[in-house]
Amino acid sequence: MIEARHLRVLRAVASTGSFSAAGRELGCTQPAVSQQMKALESSVGTPLLVRTGREMRLTQAGEALVRHAAGIIAGLTAAEEEVAAIAGLRAGRVRLVSFPSGSSTLVPTALAALRAAHPGTRVFLEEAEPPKSVELLREGDCDVALAFRYEGAAGAEEWDDLVVRPLLTDRLVALVPEGHRLARTEGSVAIGELARESWIAGCPRCRGQLVEVCEEAGFLPRIDFATDDYPAVVGLVGAGLGVAVLPQLAVESVRPRGVRTVALEPAVRREIVALTLPDLAQVPAVTATLDELARAGAQQPAAR
Repeated sequence: MIEARHLRVLRAVASTGSFSAAGRELGCTQPAVSQQMKALESSVGTPLLVRTGREMRLTQAGEALVRHAAGIIAGLTAAEEEVAAIAGLRAGRVRLVSFPSGSSTLVPTALAALRAAHPGTRVFLEEAEPPKSVELLREGDCDVALAFRYEGAAGAEEWDDLVVRPLLTDRLVALVPEGHRLARTEGSVAIGELARESWIAGCPRCRGQLVEVCEEAGFLPRIDFATDDYPAVVGLVGAGLGVAVLPQLAVESVRPRGVRTVALEPAVRREIVALTLPDLAQVPAVTATLDELARAGAQQPAAR
């Protein structure tokens, strides 16, 4: 019989490459990891790991078991949480992963409402951009992941195996210095009007989207600065060092000083969603978190 604790140890060994590193990650000793792996191999009746130098490598059977482990552990976690909630033992625990602009806008509003309605629910927050956040969800390392994808982008089927809760549609806007020739423009501006400008690019996924949109408009942006930090993007624009394109939600997450936002044509939008696994969607604490995130999304200026 396969035990969940053994699967968790196997996943740790597979991800770290050694018994000692897995022990450090799990908070136990190297001999304890070795014993649990021996017990698991005895249960399944075949070797799961082979030693190659100082590292451990999965056998074909080990790879198959690791592949199924995330779903098995997620299902067990969902069952434990749901039974605990029904029994009144505790309100639940939610591990939430969000991208930075979501963490500073959607998440605080949602978690404040969640705490008021369910004070016993504990939420653990970690930051990661998609697709990393989605990988963490599929691997069983979180319960809810905030993610986004741009309209018309390839890979629309990448979330087919997940429960998708739409939160809002976020439009990209241009940021220009206050003294820029387009700073007082009313209405929308064609992105081609910024073709000769110096550009400040944001996160890698947003950066890729910027280049794609500019190429469709017939030019390649001259990117002088690139940073994952949205306040830094705003600061560089405010200092007159270039222009930028950011999602409206990212602009809402900082205090834009010395800059103006300008609507762009053609409109470029991204869909912001909360994702979870089908089994976890049945857990009361996860359902409550999804509900509050959806309410927070509806309240955002970017959604109007």
